Amino acid sequence: MTSPATPALARFAGRTALVTGAAHGIGRAVATRLHAEGANVALADLDPAAAKDAAATLGDRAVAVECDVTDAEALERAVTAVVEQFGALDVLVCNVGVATGEGFDALDDAAWTFQLEPTLHGTVRTIQAALPQLLTSAWGGAVVMTGSVNGLAAFGNVGYSLAKAALPNLAQNLAVEYSATRVGEGQRPVRFNVVAPGTVRTRVWDDQDPDALVPLYPMGRVGEPEDIAAAVAFLASDDASWVTGITLPVDGGILAGPALAFQERNRGPVD
Repeated sequence: MTSPATPALARFAGRTALVTGAAHGIGRAVATRLHAEGANVALADLDPAAAKDAAATLGDRAVAVECDVTDAEALERAVTAVVEQFGALDVLVCNVGVATGEGFDALDDAAWTFQLEPTLHGTVRTIQAALPQLLTSAWGGAVVMTGSVNGLAAFGNVGYSLAKAALPNLAQNLAVEYSATRVGEGQRPVRFNVVAPGTVRTRVWDDQDPDALVPLYPMGRVGEPEDIAAAVAFLASDDASWVTGITLPVDGGILAGPALAFQERNRGPVD
């Protein structure tokens, strides 16, 4: 069973979105989905050539922005470029994450920093850079962060998982800090949410077969980037106008419980 086709919606007509990590995989699918629903889209990535290629496939209302989320000044320049191009910033999707394979006993300072800086600190920096513009959005700003099921349960990759685990709490705190009851005069509230994917078929799996994990997923398949993009579009849209501070797993049911894994191992029901 494949993911559903993009519906003919226009929830983002007239709005501008900035998507980080947008040249490939989930980020590119998110940029494509928001653009298809009418948004002006800035595709930000550390690889400017790939970002330009991705933007070119979308055509009008799409631009590429070179951006390193570990560099606060680069993020400020990226936001400035987006506002100069489109006049505003209404939606921010923070989609950068780095994972390595060290076990916990090998997670030294260098390995920890390599994952934490882009995955957690990069998300914080990106929001800080975009927030002044989001607070003046005519519709009210929306931020969606790409988390992971790794941040919600034990799936390994401890450094990456810890960084992702911080994002739900970040969303909760910011959802309150920039809510309708807390923003200043002349500002509009900003919503903050997290989408937590399970296994998604991206280039991370180029050297492995993600379908080997299908037996763990109650829905009988791993995810596609478009599955995550659909959830991001919902959380960023007015359809979620009363949704803030939440983490939405988009995981094919893997967090529902380990029954399938036990059945595969035991070749019979757990009970």
